[in-house]
Amino acid sequence: MGRVRWSFGNTFAALVMGSVMAICPAQAQEQADAASTLESWSGKVWTAADGGNEQDLIAQLEAIVDANPEHTEWLRDSIEQFKTHIAQREQKRLEEIERANAELDEHLAKGEDAIELSEALRVANELEMLMPSRDEFLAQERIVKLVDMAERAARRAVENRDWLVASELYARLDLLFEHEDRYKSQRDELDRRLTMIRTYTPELFAEMRNQRRIAAGEEPLPAYNPIGDSWQEKFADVRMQTVLQAIGRTYNHVDRVGLEQVLASGIDAVKTMAATAELGSAFEGLSDESRRNAFLAALDEIRQSVVNHDGKLSRRDIYDVAERLIRANTSTVNIPTAALAHEFGNGAMAALDLYSAIIWPDELARFERATTGEFVGVGISIQLDEAQNIKVVTPLEGSPAQRAGIRADDLIKGVDGKSTLGFSLDQAVEVITGPRGTKVTLTIERRKEDGSVETIDFPLIRDVIDLPTVKGWEKIGAGDADWNWFIDPDNGIGYVRLTGFSEKTTAEFDRAIRAMRRDGLNGLVLDLRFNPGGLLDQAVNIASRFVNDGLIVRTEDGNGRTRDRQEARRVPESVDLSDLPVVVLINEGSASASEIVSGAIQAHAEEGKIRALVVGHRSFGKGSVQNVFPIPGDDRTLMKLTTQYYKLRTNHMIHRRPGASEYGINPDLTVEMLPGQEMEALLLRRDADVLPLDEHGNVVQDAERPDPNRLINEGLDLQLEAAVVLLQSQGAPETIAKMSRIGG
Repeated sequence: MGRVRWSFGNTFAALVMGSVMAICPAQAQEQADAASTLESWSGKVWTAADGGNEQDLIAQLEAIVDANPEHTEWLRDSIEQFKTHIAQREQKRLEEIERANAELDEHLAKGEDAIELSEALRVANELEMLMPSRDEFLAQERIVKLVDMAERAARRAVENRDWLVASELYARLDLLFEHEDRYKSQRDELDRRLTMIRTYTPELFAEMRNQRRIAAGEEPLPAYNPIGDSWQEKFADVRMQTVLQAIGRTYNHVDRVGLEQVLASGIDAVKTMAATAELGSAFEGLSDESRRNAFLAALDEIRQSVVNHDGKLSRRDIYDVAERLIRANTSTVNIPTAALAHEFGNGAMAALDLYSAIIWPDELARFERATTGEFVGVGISIQLDEAQNIKVVTPLEGSPAQRAGIRADDLIKGVDGKSTLGFSLDQAVEVITGPRGTKVTLTIERRKEDGSVETIDFPLIRDVIDLPTVKGWEKIGAGDADWNWFIDPDNGIGYVRLTGFSEKTTAEFDRAIRAMRRDGLNGLVLDLRFNPGGLLDQAVNIASRFVNDGLIVRTEDGNGRTRDRQEARRVPESVDLSDLPVVVLINEGSASASEIVSGAIQAHAEEGKIRALVVGHRSFGKGSVQNVFPIPGDDRTLMKLTTQYYKLRTNHMIHRRPGASEYGINPDLTVEMLPGQEMEALLLRRDADVLPLDEHGNVVQDAERPDPNRLINEGLDLQLEAAVVLLQSQGAPETIAKMSRIGG
């Protein structure tokens, strides 16, 4: 069914008619005809983009420009540039396919070596994204042969306990067949095992990674650094009683997963732990084969009693299973109860879905940071450089680090007198952050202008750091709101990128829109790509800026009953964007709250209530509600449980359930970007957002920094370019100005 749209031309027609009637009837008619033409072609462009592809859009744009040259010459350059960039993408696609095919054949020629097969699968996944037909590609004889050889190699790796290589092979096989779940169980099992090795024997895990790099011909990693990486410290407050309380709440899960499945999955996780002899260096009992086998036999017996239980399991059965588990452990391998509880709990939650989980004490800070948009630390953005150093990307404006004089490109060589060599980013975050008001000393290595290196100690006091979620087109100052918000100032096209939905998102968004309104906002690009979501109320607030009334989203429980309805809500101080043309950008990294916003805008646009298009690629498909519960008797552990699914105004379910082919938000206009283009655009955008500051909070004027305009001028971001061309087609300020001066 076609959609009802009202076009930007209506506004222009009223504007023109209001000014021309004072001139003369003939001039007024001429201007009215011109305005009607504008209204007609702008509406056709919008319609062409709705449900079409890039070529449909280009064809309609060209037809309109050719039919109305005197009114649309200003748009021709944008169309030609977009066409050129599409052609460049296709040429690049051919080049990438040719390169990848040659690389794939090179790896396949080396036989059944596991490393070569893993690399071949990596290239095959890249090719699958480049090829026009996935099914035809997977049916190629060499791909069928590759899959067969990789399966055999993965099984051999498991037999040889080469867990990293096995995990790599199954992960890449799973990615190649991600819609079929052919290798999901093997991948999940290996991920679980490697996570345990990483957690309990991190030095061994580091050595496994190092050997894998060397086997692939890569540079070895620095020696493992244990600072801040002790499982005993992290799990000091983990209790089995907490786990049992959490399992007892799983009956509220939206899919009503049976208690026998939950308990069996928890036991399976403990079985994986017990069967992982590599953990023997952490748990002495696991290094004794007879004790390990006795524990595994006991676990099998407990599991059988669960799955063969007559009737429905009760809360009492949960405690019985735990008691038997603890007794079997104590009499055999004697794993510390905290570790046993941790794996039993994680395994039990894994039976539910990807998003239900126990939030352990050591994870609370990260969880709160994700939901509130702030964290306690020193205020630096960091990354690993090529030499695996902890490198400062930039200090945040007004933060303890910036005020003390830490600069971009500084290397953090020590924390509180202890070396950071061999740190992972997680370790660095763990030791640098801490309670508000506490002290931490960073040892910084800085290269001076003359090429020499100096080492400086910076004593800092940790403080609350705000993490803004609203960003504009180009950073122009040190403050969070110091952005150039216009991607096309001549046509009044604004740009807002939301990186998440935290407690301050709506306030930051309103402030940005008011700034654009003051400078003549005519259309808006709302960029939700790579936005993982966040708070529901903030998503509803943002959607309500575009939608005047009606349903935004509702939630449905496992019985199909509506549990909650979120309607558009306006307050006097909120901004109103319902009068503007809007293009929302989404991709496979848009999830949860960003899908609610884009889906709500799309649904209301379908009814002709607003002028909006969704452009890009289908979103991730995370549309489930997680309730967060405190666990009785444990004030340092929470439980996150999926209890409902989100449904849009159209009754469309966002969530991607197992085996589902329909999920997420499908864009009105699909614009493809090659994997290399997407990565290049993402890195350029990240680096362009960083404005280097000195210790006084002043912008470092001569610092090298990418120009975000390259994203459009060089065709690096075709989705964004399509959005701009669409919005340019909806209004021609210069043309209108000329029309209003006819006969003047």
